[in-house]
Amino acid sequence: MTTLERPKIRTKTPVTDDPRWERIGARDRSADGLFWYSVMTTRVYCRPSCPSRAANPENVQLHDTIEAARATGFRPCKRCKPDGLSVDAEIAAIVAKTCRLIEKSEEEPSLIQLATAAGLSPSHFHRLFKATTGLTPKDYAAAHRAARVRDGLSSGNSVTEAIYNAGFNSSGRFYEKSTNMLGMTPTRYRSGGTDEEIRFAVGESSLGTFLVASSRKGVAAILIGSDPDELVRSLQDRFPKARLIGADAEYKALVARVVGLIDAPRQGLGLPLDIRGTAFQQRVWRALQEIPVGHTASYAEIAHRIGSPKAVRAVAGACAANNLAVAVPCHRVVRTDGSSSGYAWGVDRKRLLLDREKTGTEH
Repeated sequence: MTTLERPKIRTKTPVTDDPRWERIGARDRSADGLFWYSVMTTRVYCRPSCPSRAANPENVQLHDTIEAARATGFRPCKRCKPDGLSVDAEIAAIVAKTCRLIEKSEEEPSLIQLATAAGLSPSHFHRLFKATTGLTPKDYAAAHRAARVRDGLSSGNSVTEAIYNAGFNSSGRFYEKSTNMLGMTPTRYRSGGTDEEIRFAVGESSLGTFLVASSRKGVAAILIGSDPDELVRSLQDRFPKARLIGADAEYKALVARVVGLIDAPRQGLGLPLDIRGTAFQQRVWRALQEIPVGHTASYAEIAHRIGSPKAVRAVAGACAANNLAVAVPCHRVVRTDGSSSGYAWGVDRKRLLLDREKTGTEH
């Protein structure tokens, strides 16, 4: 080496330049399980949401895996317990266990029974369950029993058999809720919705042609496409035994409200919805409705929120089965890396909706 040559010195990138450092500062629970960090002065390693006092970034190392954090030779933090489940994962496990309990019970368990099984106070359990699934325990039980009734009626069981097999201990209690539960009378549902009236109209928006359809209960479908005839055929496929009625002048006022929803989603639709689906789909769709305008969530995040962290593919399937474009905002669900995924009404429309909501520009 000549006197003019100098050895190259590798400088370590400051932790503060890594975007993960901000998530540590924010104690971001959604980052738990994605990475870990260790602190040289205290000789512990932690999860991002650790509630301990913020460490000096000069003493912090970031780790992509728990194995890498353990390899430092430091001990796991006693406060955030990085080797165990995250707080969100523990809550999701409790809620998932509760959902299974509700589904296996012949009669609807009380809030006290469910909270006792979860080892929590009734009020705390109720808050956690609703925050995770988007439903109260009572609403979840009702949705599950409604799904059991629908399955029973679709399988050819008599109305009475379907009612009792779903856990209703009296037909009177069921009939009080049957129209809200099924969208029609049990007998009509059993016949496949024969003669159910669905009113519809076709309109134009900034996203292209759309079709809006309503039952007596509320808006049952908002479909987007390019060909009006194709949208009508899609409606027929979704409600094969219903009687479709073209819109009159009064109904066409609804078209303007749907245009407003599509072009300016922050304003909302302000109309009742007739959301039909399985108990699982209903949980997913409620979680989607809680995503604020201008924000997104991944399929994995939605799966965690509804208490089924392993059901990522099923969440994607529920999004694909959504009949209510924009009103149930499945366009706000993206891949884990933030990129756009599939969309029933076209990926270009999804990107346009997301860009519009993010920038606040509405046309």
